[in-house]
Amino acid sequence: MAGTDGGLGSEKILLPKDVALKAEDVGLTKARMAPARLVVLAIMGGGFIGLGAMAAITIWTGLDHVPFGLMRMAGGIGFTLGLILVVLGGVELFTGNVLMIMSIASGRMRLRTLMRAWSLVFVGNTFGAVAVAVLVFLAGHHELDNGEAGRVAVRIAAAKAELPFMQAFFLGVLCNALVCLAIYLCYGAASTTDKILAILLPIATFVAAGFEHSIANIYFFTLALLINDLGIADATVSISGAISNLVPVILGNIVGGGVLVGLVYWFVYVYSVRK
Repeated sequence: MAGTDGGLGSEKILLPKDVALKAEDVGLTKARMAPARLVVLAIMGGGFIGLGAMAAITIWTGLDHVPFGLMRMAGGIGFTLGLILVVLGGVELFTGNVLMIMSIASGRMRLRTLMRAWSLVFVGNTFGAVAVAVLVFLAGHHELDNGEAGRVAVRIAAAKAELPFMQAFFLGVLCNALVCLAIYLCYGAASTTDKILAILLPIATFVAAGFEHSIANIYFFTLALLINDLGIADATVSISGAISNLVPVILGNIVGGGVLVGLVYWFVYVYSVRK
């Protein structure tokens, strides 16, 4: 079976048109999932993304002397842990689930059903990301390198909170275009190794480029708000600043993954075949 063959691949790699049809079917399966199961899987998904963000912070801590691009890419590679756990662990992630819009385009899913699934997954992801941020804080991760890890976390969140609305929106668009491309490629993969390789560069690139991921940002903001009261950072973050970032980033994530990836592939490989 795929995922147990060490990357040799015992399942057939799908062609692009078959991947599009599979993506549409996966969306329908997610929509029909029992709410309790969907939420639990979403909590796990948010937590896994939080672990990826923690890995990125750990890598960035103390790398000020490294050339900017290399430093950013190193953290990006660390962040791929999050999506690898999501995909291989079979859990739910809001930013990936925007591909469900392909089923809407085909008329196989009602808008109400889509919004219900998105809402449940987003709430679950939020809970998971917040919970992991609290656990990481209680574990004292921010104290690494004499508190530099905590300062890095707050600086990241503070920079995000200062982004203008439209810039945050377009950074969200670009981010989730890459995230959904990674997930889309995983649908056509034949092995665990294929999936990891499909995830690696798109995800590392979006992090290195400074694009905005809504669920990861929930982790960053939660951790920064917890660290604020310690007075160890040279920046601060507010709840209002977090909200001002999350609103445009969420919208951008929907457009980037749902329109630029989902609807484009639906038009090319699903609509053109069925019309």
